[in-house]
Amino acid sequence: MTQVHIPRQGAAKAPRLTVGYDARPMLDRIRAMPGGIRLFLVYALLILAGIGLSLRSVVDTAISTPVSLEGVVVMILLAYTIFTTTLVLQRKQAARGLALGLASLTIPLVPLLALSRLIVEAIFVAALGLLLFRGLLRPEVRTYLNEQ
Repeated sequence: MTQVHIPRQGAAKAPRLTVGYDARPMLDRIRAMPGGIRLFLVYALLILAGIGLSLRSVVDTAISTPVSLEGVVVMILLAYTIFTTTLVLQRKQAARGLALGLASLTIPLVPLLALSRLIVEAIFVAALGLLLFRGLLRPEVRTYLNEQ
């Protein structure tokens, strides 16, 4: 037989044990990152968000054609972005070259947007690309990414 405890009225309640997450160590780690690394992480998250938004059309295409160029390109970009972001967060030396490779995707996008008469977007992507390259080529990024 199971017993159910019903507290009496007026009885003192036992203190609740709360388990919380202390975000201060992670925030301190983010503050210690060079600006180029932080900008790259925002850029990588934007790429992942774009992939997430486009995944519906990729899945719809995969229903009719199991292997499509669009699907292959999106999956390669997804894998490359996740792998590079993981290496950056682990502070590996190899992450610098891969991050520069991912940042280089902004280069062909600028003329493509300009030829599509999306001048404001082209200027934004060009500025983002310049900031990414400027940030990732700084010496503090090289010293920050120092793990073997």
